[in-house]
Amino acid sequence: MRQPLPRVPMDRIAVLIGAKGATAKSLRYAAGCTSFNIDSETGDVEVVWGEPGTYDPVKAMKFPDVIKAIGRGMAPKAAIRLLEDDHFFELVDIRSFVGKRSNQQRRIRARIIGSQGKIRKLIEGLTDTQITIYNSTVVLVGEEEGLAAARQAIEMLAGGAEHGTVLNFLERDRRRSRLTNRSLETIEIKHEPAPAAGGFENLVPGLADVSQRRGRRMKASQVNPEDTEAVEAMMILAEDEQVDWEEE
Repeated sequence: MRQPLPRVPMDRIAVLIGAKGATAKSLRYAAGCTSFNIDSETGDVEVVWGEPGTYDPVKAMKFPDVIKAIGRGMAPKAAIRLLEDDHFFELVDIRSFVGKRSNQQRRIRARIIGSQGKIRKLIEGLTDTQITIYNSTVVLVGEEEGLAAARQAIEMLAGGAEHGTVLNFLERDRRRSRLTNRSLETIEIKHEPAPAAGGFENLVPGLADVSQRRGRRMKASQVNPEDTEAVEAMMILAEDEQVDWEEE
């Protein structure tokens, strides 16, 4: 089955192919596809999958996001993590906040990156995500919970929120996540406690023997008189039992 993938910008084709085609081979191997074709002149990308059952359908579904992330500036080693079950892809278009004005796009990119990249690194650290900014787009890769918080942080910065406000939001979200995970870890299934070895029966001498004989009498009252084996078993005396008889 042939599947067209997102077109890659011309300046990202070499990154997608890699030195001597090493990156393309790694992607093909990780995805489990039959072939992986890249048109270096147009940027068109196509993947060929084998017969059903010979490849992972989840990877086939997520592979377009891998190519899109690489095309939008993310390093292949980071983008390939999208093939894992617990990693997902988000893309934020800066133009939806400031339009097509290039000077405003640069301003938003600078706010997201921060001085010497500090703001971006803080967001990545607090959400356990990887963030790449390319032209007018911001690409995020990570696990579902952290990814949602990172996207909201990026959108807050693009919308004009102060850095302190955004970082405080991420700190609160991180604490909430930790408390939730801690609560889930402490949930235990409670079992009825077993009776203690030195219970009430041990406080009264002979009470245990009385209980045992009472149990034998109750059991005997349930024996079917026509069941010879059951009657004989019931008639066997315990060590502490005896039969006394006398003539009248």
